[in-house]
Amino acid sequence: TIEEYEVFAFEESRKSVDAVCHENNLYCSLDVSKIHDQYGDVIGYIIMVTDLSDRIREMLKLEEAKYAADAANRSKRAFLANMSHEIRTPINTIMGMNEMILRESTNPHILEYASDIKQAGSMLLSLINDILDFSKIESGKMDIIPVDYDLGILLSDTIDLIRSRAEEKKLQLELKIESNTPVHLHGDEVRLRQIITNILTNAVKYTPEGKVILTVSGKKVSAGAVQLYVSVKDTGI
Repeated sequence: TIEEYEVFAFEESRKSVDAVCHENNLYCSLDVSKIHDQYGDVIGYIIMVTDLSDRIREMLKLEEAKYAADAANRSKRAFLANMSHEIRTPINTIMGMNEMILRESTNPHILEYASDIKQAGSMLLSLINDILDFSKIESGKMDIIPVDYDLGILLSDTIDLIRSRAEEKKLQLELKIESNTPVHLHGDEVRLRQIITNILTNAVKYTPEGKVILTVSGKKVSAGAVQLYVSVKDTGI
């Protein structure tokens, strides 16, 4: 795929050219050096041909594999995003109907069942949100959404989500909030809840007996800015 004049038309003493042979479709590299006579005139050329066919084919295979992997990842992200949205709709409906039961029923047994449904539904919705966030992270579309929130309510709700798992294993679940920790904050409540839920769930999962302690404190770092410190201690591995 290269003309003769392209091979021999150069000012330097040597030149490298990539080419493809029409006869057998071999990829090769031509290393062309000039031969000069005693007067400095060009009287010939030395051409070294290196067969690059195997290397080029491997590169093409890698490019094809990369393209296929990228296409598969795009399909996976689209599937996760679509399924997450589709699943959240019936779950929100169930949780909405359950809230009506909690408000209107006076039967203690029904209220207990409805409370369990609320906790399980909240946990399931949290897991679905995690899946949706993973797809957003992979596609580079994760956004931080700051809102005003109450830290005490956030921590209490998070503990309630984990409590049933801890009780099943007869674990003590303790929450300690340092006295200097501000309660009314502005930030991404959803992400903070996810982080604390993940580390608490992990602690309960790998603690066969004993207790899990969640400790939260806050330190003012500048005007209007607070650094939160969240730690989890457990008696597991």
